[in-house]
Amino acid sequence: MTLKLLVEVSPQELLQSLAELQNHLLGYVKSMSLKCVVDLGIPTAIHRRGGTATLADIATDTKVHPAKLADLQRVMELLSVSGIFSTTASEDGGAVLYGLTTTCRFLVGWRNLSPMVPFLANPLVVSSFFSMPDWLRSEPAPAGAGSLFELAHGCSQWEMGSKDAEFSSALNNSRAADNQLFLEVIIFDKGRIFRGMNSLVDVGAGKGEGTKIIAGAFPRIKCTVMDLPHIVGQDADGTGHDNLQFIAGDMFQSIPSADAVVLKNVLHDWGHDDCVKILQRCKEAIPARNVGGKVIIIDMVRGSANGDRKITEMEAIQNMYMMYTNGVERDESEWKRIFSDAGFSDNYKIMPVLGPYSVIEIYP
Repeated sequence: MTLKLLVEVSPQELLQSLAELQNHLLGYVKSMSLKCVVDLGIPTAIHRRGGTATLADIATDTKVHPAKLADLQRVMELLSVSGIFSTTASEDGGAVLYGLTTTCRFLVGWRNLSPMVPFLANPLVVSSFFSMPDWLRSEPAPAGAGSLFELAHGCSQWEMGSKDAEFSSALNNSRAADNQLFLEVIIFDKGRIFRGMNSLVDVGAGKGEGTKIIAGAFPRIKCTVMDLPHIVGQDADGTGHDNLQFIAGDMFQSIPSADAVVLKNVLHDWGHDDCVKILQRCKEAIPARNVGGKVIIIDMVRGSANGDRKITEMEAIQNMYMMYTNGVERDESEWKRIFSDAGFSDNYKIMPVLGPYSVIEIYP
C-alpha cells in the first residue's frame, strides 16, 4: 500500500498524511505533557510572573532539576506548537519568553479548569480505553460489563469512587472546577433562568461547589444539593450560605420537591432509558409549569459547529470519551426523544452558552 501511495499522491500530501497519522498515534503525549505542566504548576508560575517567563524562570519557580532543562524545553516546545503556550523573543534578543494563550488561561486564576486535568488523565480513566476492542465484541449488560470502565476495572466509575478515596477526590475536584466556572458564565449570560423561583434541587452536584455559585447570586432561593451518600458525606460544607443544604439520595428513587431541578453534566453519563427514569423523578418533584415548575439541564447539544472542524472534532472526542461510562453526548433530536418519553412538554428551550454547551429548560 505504501508503494502505491507513492505513485498516487503528491509528496506533500503524503507527508501531511503521515504527519496526521503520527499525531494520532502519539496524541497521548500531548495529554501527558499537559498533565505534567499542570502538576508542576507551570501555567500558574507564568501567570504569577505577569504572563510571560523564560525557561530558566519556569524551571526555578517549579523546582525542575537544572540537569532536566533540555527536557523541560521539549515539553514547552510541544505545548507551544499545539496551542497551550505562546513564544516570543525577548527584547534583548536573548531567551525565548513563554506566555499563556487563551486556551491556557482556562488553567490559571480564579475559577480555573486545572483540576480537570488530573482526572481526565487519570490512569483509571485512560486505561479504560485499552479495552475498546473487547467492549465492542462483548455482550451488552446485563450479560456483559456495563461500561468500558467496568470492563477494565470490574466496577463502575461510581463504585470506584466509593472505595478509592484518591480517585473520588480527583473526580469530585474535576466536577467542582467545571461546575464553578460554567455556572458563573451561565449566571452572567443566562441568569434570568433562576429568577422568580423560591427553591431548587441540584442533583448530582457533588459537594455543591457549583450550587454555591447559584446560592450566592440568588440568596432568596433555597438551594438543595443532592448526591450519593459517600459524596455529600465527604466534608460537604455550606458555610457562608444560609440558603444551602445537602441531602444524600438516589436520583433513580426520588428527588426532593422544589420549584426547579438542576442537572448539570448528569444526563450525558446515562443511556436513554436511564435518562427517562431520572427525568420522571424530576417531574414528580416539581410543580406545574404555570406555577414555575421546570427542569434545567446544562449539557452538550451536538450539532452547533457550523462547519468549524475544531468544534466538530471536540464534539466527537467528547462523545467518544463518554463511552468509558457508557454515556453519550446528544443532538437535539436525541434530547427531544428523551423529554417526550419522560412525559415532558415538546415546548422546551435550548439556549447555547458556549457553542454546543447549552442550557435546556424543559417543562411538565
